[in-house]
Amino acid sequence: MTLTSPDTTAVGGRPVVPRRGALRPLGLGEVRVTGGPWARRQEVNAAATLPHIRSWLDRLGWTANFAAGHSSPDRRGREFSDSEVYKLLEALSWEAARGGDPAVDAAVVELTGLVAAAQAPDGYLGTAFGGPGRPPRYGDLAWGHELYCAGHLIQAAVARARTAGPDRLLDVARGVADHVCAEFGPDGRQGVCGHPEIEVALVELARVTGERRYLDQAALFVERRGRRTLPRHEFGWSYFSDDVPVRESTSLHGHAVRALYLACGAVDVAVDTGDDELLRSVAAQFDHALARRTYLTGGMGSRHTDEAFGPDFQLPADRAYSETCAGVAAIMLAWRLLLATGDGRYDDVVERILHNVVATAVADDGRSFFYAHTLHQRTPTAEVSDDEEQLGFGGGPRAPWFEVSCCLGNAARLLASLACYTATADDTGVRLHQYLDAEIDTRLADGREVGLRVRTDYPDDGVVTVRVVKTDDRPWSITLRVPGWADGAVLATTYGRHPAPVGDVVVHRNFAVGEEIRLELPVRPRFTAPDPRVDAVRGCVAVERGPVVYCAESLGDVDLDLLRVDPSTPPVDVPHGVEVRARVDHPADAPWPYGAPATPTAGAHAPFTLVPYHRWARRGPSTMRVWLPAD
Repeated sequence: MTLTSPDTTAVGGRPVVPRRGALRPLGLGEVRVTGGPWARRQEVNAAATLPHIRSWLDRLGWTANFAAGHSSPDRRGREFSDSEVYKLLEALSWEAARGGDPAVDAAVVELTGLVAAAQAPDGYLGTAFGGPGRPPRYGDLAWGHELYCAGHLIQAAVARARTAGPDRLLDVARGVADHVCAEFGPDGRQGVCGHPEIEVALVELARVTGERRYLDQAALFVERRGRRTLPRHEFGWSYFSDDVPVRESTSLHGHAVRALYLACGAVDVAVDTGDDELLRSVAAQFDHALARRTYLTGGMGSRHTDEAFGPDFQLPADRAYSETCAGVAAIMLAWRLLLATGDGRYDDVVERILHNVVATAVADDGRSFFYAHTLHQRTPTAEVSDDEEQLGFGGGPRAPWFEVSCCLGNAARLLASLACYTATADDTGVRLHQYLDAEIDTRLADGREVGLRVRTDYPDDGVVTVRVVKTDDRPWSITLRVPGWADGAVLATTYGRHPAPVGDVVVHRNFAVGEEIRLELPVRPRFTAPDPRVDAVRGCVAVERGPVVYCAESLGDVDLDLLRVDPSTPPVDVPHGVEVRARVDHPADAPWPYGAPATPTAGAHAPFTLVPYHRWARRGPSTMRVWLPAD
């Protein structure tokens, strides 16, 4: 069966193109980021990060695995290393469309040829299994990552098809998907992959090609989850998202990235099949995780051992895992739920993660990155040389590469496609979701052309100016978002200034070319207290300014574990940071760290400057903490 309206052009490319929903996402051909910190990050991503990833893939032999095909047993890298090549292919596809550089497009074509040469006649594509001296195909569904890798290949092909039209990469992906459907269809193998990813990819491929069988296979994988078909594991079946059927779960749990990827696939299946029960279930699970299992930064995953969500309110600052990949996956999920429901609170989720996880992850030069995001660094971060690979994964400094190096490619593909997450259209007009310098040129549902220019220094400044640059003589809507923290916002138009309540603010009328709407958000520092059930940071406060979390950072001059903040004195803006009043305790050293309560020798309160969390560890080895004990 063929679905209607295969999506192969999609106005410059969109990562997510649901077949129904409250909002229509705009593509790279309709939105362009034109300035500010996110434009700079996109330029660094294009000029430095993407070449950096390619150089490491070549150096480690992960690209050469494809050149060798199935003829050599001398394969290098972990069983999932193919996925890093595919994520680079996806990021390059978005970047070729965003930046228009012919050299980037040529890199996509070259990598496509390399990958295609390794595809087996039956469509299977994987360099770690099935060849001489290698394990058999699908002999280890728990750890083999074969379907996970296939999913990333398909997502790369979808990005390419939506930005450049169907080409050889889409042919390769269809061969892979056809093989997966034949192997794992209703009459085939009844298992699932230990790492979800194939589900979300198959739905997007169905959307691109119009082929119903890909959607049906994705739905089958979602329904098979939680039946405990994978082997037992020391961390439990939840590590593989295989302990509870998706629609029966009450919260996101287990391995954070696996859980979030699966939830994304489940939302896509629910939207395209009309399964509102499944959609409501996943939305409720995400809401529960946001309310009880998410860090102040928007990071998800509080356990290093199994990279997993912890129980409710288990959110230790100094053991925060908050993997970069989990941040990207949470944005993917929040965006899908936003498109499906139109609920603007998911915008706040995307914003928080963008400004405090994604913005923190990658170094200023684009050539090193955090795998995990602690909220409390007790010992100074180490210097890592430019050519030093970090073994394993987990906490530590920004590093140029990790043995498990999933995060940089994930951040790169998000940054290259970031414009697609900033605005949507609905039946009446255009809706702005993230505030950054941008130009928007699109058509409304009735075919009318409209255009906007957005100018802002957000989040440093709270003023967002939207100028109408294209319209006609009929009314339409411009919808702006007032974040949950922004009580006291003001909307200024040609008709005056009015209070703007938290939530969506809709301006609907006949606009004139040159007309401006000005949203003024009260971006100023504020103290934030944790839920008292977050035992690890009880008695502490944090500082936020707009969507940005701040932290105390020390290059060795202050022992931050002895810092005490005075919450009765409001934080204030100062150059390069936010100033609080704080003192430093001076406890006496003793042979035993416990005893009767005593009053420590304390220093006097003095100004102390906090810095944006996304700026920490950029000046050299440092300690850091977000949650500060209140005096």
